[in-house]
Amino acid sequence: MKAPAAPEALTRRAINTIKFLSVDAVDKAKSGHPGLPLGAADYAFVLWSRYLRFNPRDPAWPDRDRFVLSAGHGSALLYSLLHLAGYDLSLDDLKQFRQWGSKTPGHPERGHTPGVEVTTGPLGQGVGNAVGLAMAQQMMASRYNTPARQLYTHRTYCLAGDGDLMEGVSHEASSVAGHLGLANLTMFFDDNLVTLSGPTSAVENDDVVKRYESYGWFVQRVDGYDLPAFERTLDAALNEKDRPQLIACRTILGHGAPRVQGTFKAHGEPLGADDVAALRKALNWPAETFVVPAEVRDLFQQRVRDLTKEYDGWQATRAAWEKENPDQAREWNARMAGQVPSNLFEELRPKKPQEKPEATRSLGADIEQLVAAKLPALVGGSADLDPSTKTVIQNSPKVTRKDFTGRNTEFGIREHAMGSICNGIAASGGFIPFASTFLIFSDYMRPPIRLAALSKLHVIYVFTHDSVLLGEDGPTHEPVEQLGGLRLVPNLHVIRPADQLEVAAAWAHAVTRTDGPTALVFSRQKLPPLERPADFDPNLVRRGGYRVNAAQNANLLLLATGSEVGVMAEAAKSLAGSGYRAQIVSLPCLEVFDAQDQGYRDSVLPKGIPRVSLEAGRSEPWKRWVGDAGLALGIDRFGASAPEKVIAEHLGLTPQSVVARVLERFGKAR
Repeated sequence: MKAPAAPEALTRRAINTIKFLSVDAVDKAKSGHPGLPLGAADYAFVLWSRYLRFNPRDPAWPDRDRFVLSAGHGSALLYSLLHLAGYDLSLDDLKQFRQWGSKTPGHPERGHTPGVEVTTGPLGQGVGNAVGLAMAQQMMASRYNTPARQLYTHRTYCLAGDGDLMEGVSHEASSVAGHLGLANLTMFFDDNLVTLSGPTSAVENDDVVKRYESYGWFVQRVDGYDLPAFERTLDAALNEKDRPQLIACRTILGHGAPRVQGTFKAHGEPLGADDVAALRKALNWPAETFVVPAEVRDLFQQRVRDLTKEYDGWQATRAAWEKENPDQAREWNARMAGQVPSNLFEELRPKKPQEKPEATRSLGADIEQLVAAKLPALVGGSADLDPSTKTVIQNSPKVTRKDFTGRNTEFGIREHAMGSICNGIAASGGFIPFASTFLIFSDYMRPPIRLAALSKLHVIYVFTHDSVLLGEDGPTHEPVEQLGGLRLVPNLHVIRPADQLEVAAAWAHAVTRTDGPTALVFSRQKLPPLERPADFDPNLVRRGGYRVNAAQNANLLLLATGSEVGVMAEAAKSLAGSGYRAQIVSLPCLEVFDAQDQGYRDSVLPKGIPRVSLEAGRSEPWKRWVGDAGLALGIDRFGASAPEKVIAEHLGLTPQSVVARVLERFGKAR
């Protein structure tokens, strides 16, 4: 429900409160970005005090409006608004802006600050997140809204700057939004004509508004300080039923700061004592810092009280809906709680052993269908590669602008946007999104992967064509450094399975792990099933690393992942003729294995036994696992265009090559 406008004097006092809370926070920290808060506070106040629907006592309310500050460097603006809106963010928290352990870090972080929807700062990511949030709302509404009861009516608002809209990810994501007709998405373009280093005219001459028109958005321009005009444009945007909306708000960076306003100097450094004093004088603001006038606090508290009535009404609607739709209600509650069957791995485990070589991408496709059948929350898509990644959820349509009931999304050739949009879908609640592409193209989506890990978002990445063994496509498409690079991302689990059992464990882990993203790395080429002892405990596969065979008195450890585990198994047979009793160790997920207790790790990798590792990727990271006395075999060059078997022979990925390197390094066993 739109709130009535406050009297002009109170409106101006509230806007100035927002401005000075932001300026004081930056000034006290002697670090930060005052330009955006000063420039955008006017229309941000109108949005938060009259339009935005929220409940500070229940920040996870499913039908709250989402506000995304894509221009995350302006975090002081968001923190000031959250404080005034009654979230668990005190004045003392604002005073600790950008300090160790505070709730107010330099850029907004999801899960760290109450009320922050997504982690932003790397420019453009918030735009992609906002598209994902808006998509998720449409998808949930299509599943659970009924003619009598509307559970999902909220909107997503995004505040983006010129830097956001220069970054390529915003172009990609905005195109997706226009194509899908996300009418529940409204973006404010803070059009202040200034970047960090100078005027925007120095680096671009395209018309952003016309560009968004070409994406299929409804676009308007407005003076960001003409509040009645801004209100009219926002009302018009909210009445648009077929297209996302862009409102280009012409503002002045650092508005009111006499020395730096309108220049790049207002962007990323404190105003300084003279400008702050001049600003206080110009706006008739007290010299005391972090001031919140009683009437301003009352204004926001009244808004919260009014919104609480809407919140209570929604809760009543939900209760009535649950009585009328008990089966849907059970499903909805399970989804919102992130529930996963406790015996999922047992359900996914193959009922009979793998009998012939299969590509793990094909095995993964079969397991994915089982997961999808058990978990309605699983949704996702690919960057125009689903015929190759084999990730389409069967018996479900694709998401289109006219039908959001599907579980498959066509992201187009937009890996960066795909990753960012999936972060938004995950942040919305109720979905477990996956994104699929070739492993080599994970490079295109590295920023959202990193942010998913930082934000502890439940996102799954399905990366196929995992090595130089994809062959004739050549080095441009053959990943070498990607595995090692992904493993460097904190809180990202990278799983490279070797056969059907490991694939089942990989999917089970990716679905049940809720505190961060998981990358599933699959082969295009066919891999043989592994031979395990008759009494092998399948649950060992879930511990990240385990002994494949049962070598007695082992005098050599052969470590590998994915397609190279089978190579090591063949090498072990040949090495037996040279006196080696080789223990084969599969390490599908180093992050999970590293988290096991020391006793288990020592049982898998006993000390004092020479170690040899093999992976179709850079060898350097494996030196940690084999030690100075061990041998790390891999690929420390780019690949080549040739048939798979030829590449394997030339790049040392055959059993014969492993045997030769072992004998060269260690000689025959005594």
